[in-house]
Amino acid sequence: MSLETQISDLRAEITAAIEAAETEQSLDAVRVAALGKKGSVSALLATLGTMAPEDRKTAGPAINGLKNEIAGLIEARGSELRDKALEARLAAETVDVTLPLQPAPTARGRIHPISQVMDEIAAIFSDMGFSIAEGPDIETDYFNFTALNFPEGHPAREMHDTFFLKPGADGERKLLRTHTSPVQVRVMQKTNNPPTAGYITPPIDPPIRVVMPGRTYRNDSDQTHTPMFHQVEGLVIDKSSHIGQLRWVLEEFLKAYFEIPDVTLRFRPSFFPFTEPSMEVDVQCDRSGGEVKIGQGSDWLEILGCGMVHPNVIANAGLDPDVYQGFAWGMGIDRIAMLKYGMPDLRAFFDADQRWLDHYGFRPFDLPTLFAGLSS
Repeated sequence: MSLETQISDLRAEITAAIEAAETEQSLDAVRVAALGKKGSVSALLATLGTMAPEDRKTAGPAINGLKNEIAGLIEARGSELRDKALEARLAAETVDVTLPLQPAPTARGRIHPISQVMDEIAAIFSDMGFSIAEGPDIETDYFNFTALNFPEGHPAREMHDTFFLKPGADGERKLLRTHTSPVQVRVMQKTNNPPTAGYITPPIDPPIRVVMPGRTYRNDSDQTHTPMFHQVEGLVIDKSSHIGQLRWVLEEFLKAYFEIPDVTLRFRPSFFPFTEPSMEVDVQCDRSGGEVKIGQGSDWLEILGCGMVHPNVIANAGLDPDVYQGFAWGMGIDRIAMLKYGMPDLRAFFDADQRWLDHYGFRPFDLPTLFAGLSS
């Protein structure tokens, strides 16, 4: 077979293969089969070394011309396939530019209602001149009970379903605090030494005006109780504090918190070991329509407990009860959050349900302030 016939047949065969290639991968396979080291055109070029000099003068340009022609066809077909692939991708990955943008992460995130209410409480009492104090969740029996006038074996200790921990090396059995009242004693204690590990806040000398929000723990669980819940307590210690001041503080707080112009309170005698006298406080409300509306109506709702700090507690904290007196109050943060924002079940606070948080949560940058509105 003559060289001209070989070149003609090879051109026809490779050209057909190039035209049949439907993807860039299959086209590259044709290129390798034709122009690679062991390709058909490369094999034909290798025969030039066995030819006579006169034959090489005509065969060389002919074979190289075939090589260049095949390379051009491959390049042209590759460009077509690339354009075709781009068109297919654009058709498959269309973007509707009329759709709205996805919200930014700062817009999607939500502040938990408990965190929001704690911020609201801090904003209100800070405006009244109160400081914020915190204490440890794991407490000693002394701070949780004894220093608060719960003597050993006193029946009042049974009021709290306490989570006790295993005794330590010293035999002392610690517990998860059942209320935030231990922080009262820690705040009142006077010392000239630097704060120790037991003190979360620096020592404060009277007059003392602090609020103490935090987690508390009791072995109880139902629609209105959970094993872990949140409380806030307030404490005022001075030489001339009295119940009239206590009433004013509570009224001003409730008006600011529920964002209402007026509130009516009712004080009933009660018992707490760490206050004397002790009182339960009811707030006037309207229960009609399946919703509790604070500040209106003719119904009453118990909302907090309070009283004058017991002299024994003041003495246990290292202050002289003949010189100093004070008042304290406490309420459940989860409960007042439910009252204000209409949440029916306390357990939902701890279910980590994103749908619930999207509904009841607050935008991250809407920090509560008295001048702009607590829940705006």
